[in-house]
Amino acid sequence: MSSRPKKRKAVDIQALLPLPHAVLHLLLGVAQGERHGYALKREIAERTGGQVILGPGALYGSIQKMLSWGLIEESEDRPESHLDDQRRRYYRITPAGQQVLEAELKRMQAILSAAKNELPRPVFEEAQ
Repeated sequence: MSSRPKKRKAVDIQALLPLPHAVLHLLLGVAQGERHGYALKREIAERTGGQVILGPGALYGSIQKMLSWGLIEESEDRPESHLDDQRRRYYRITPAGQQVLEAELKRMQAILSAAKNELPRPVFEEAQ
């Protein structure tokens, strides 16, 4: 087995924005550390107070998109065998994934800033 790093193709960040809702949540999860799919699903549900529940199709379909786009990669690192299930696939964010996540968060922040400046104060404060 070769120890050379994989050569990654360049990712067109702007072409991926805005990110699909599920992809954004998944990137936020893997940005915090390597996770397997079901752990990501649970974390997203917890982080959103149950407002975002990804079914198997959305979860694994989004993971496949993210892999094909080069935003995440499968990790070869595994937990100790007594803590692991060999069927699980663990994912980590790639440098391109980190760049896309940062670009999406900046894009969303700009939208939020514009809304704060354009909406009447009481309307915006009620939405929080």
